[in-house]
Amino acid sequence: MAVHLTLHTQPAVPLEAESLTPDRFVGLSESGVAGLPVMHGNQPATVGDFFNVANSKTTQITIEGDLTRVKRIGEGMTQGQLLVEGNVGMHVGAGMQGGELVVEGNATDWAGAQMKGGRLIIKGNAGDLVGAAYRGARTGMQGGEIIVHGHAGAEIGSYMRRGLIAIGGNSGDFSGVHMLAGTIIVLGKMGWRAGAGMKRGTLVSMQPARLLPTFNFDCRYRPTFLRLYLQHLRALRLPITDGQIAGEYHRWSGDMVELGRGEILSMV
Repeated sequence: MAVHLTLHTQPAVPLEAESLTPDRFVGLSESGVAGLPVMHGNQPATVGDFFNVANSKTTQITIEGDLTRVKRIGEGMTQGQLLVEGNVGMHVGAGMQGGELVVEGNATDWAGAQMKGGRLIIKGNAGDLVGAAYRGARTGMQGGEIIVHGHAGAEIGSYMRRGLIAIGGNSGDFSGVHMLAGTIIVLGKMGWRAGAGMKRGTLVSMQPARLLPTFNFDCRYRPTFLRLYLQHLRALRLPITDGQIAGEYHRWSGDMVELGRGEILSMV
């Protein structure tokens, strides 16, 4: 079912809304969607208590309004298209397995946490812990793509095992901390302590990176695989230049306090 939800009442406290996902809407009428459960703080409520629900003329689900206090939108979704027209709260797209979720505004912390598949696009900025593992977990993002057009906070890709994270702006400290595999590309400035404790995987910075002393310089070269990634990201409307696609990169290997099989690439 394709529907359009419009926020009519701003939650006074964070709204837990994991029911706002295409999987839960299948086969439901407008009244059925409005009756889906949410939690307003510690009080049970329904979608209709906060959103107007109407049929959509498109094939996607659209949620409109300032959703900064609305958490867990698209959590665990496996199919369909979900568009958020505005800012969104914590855990958007967490545990996604498929489909496409687009946020037109900013997202706060834990966007795409422990994601397994699909594509999450954030047109604005993102908070800390994009694609990261929850505290106590040993595996973060396991597949799919997270594309942030703006800046992102600290610890993006923490314990990442597979997939792609691309940041159009700057990233905070500890990008790729404890990374197990996968690829993180930062077009702006990468924060301090990038790759701390990483075992495998690839971190790419288009700006000069300040690296930990436990990374060894290997060589200067033109990585073929990176051209394919960058062409893909340009098709997704990130500002990739021809120089970045064809350019040379310095390669460091590390973190030597772990396996030392990870790499950080920095454009020359």
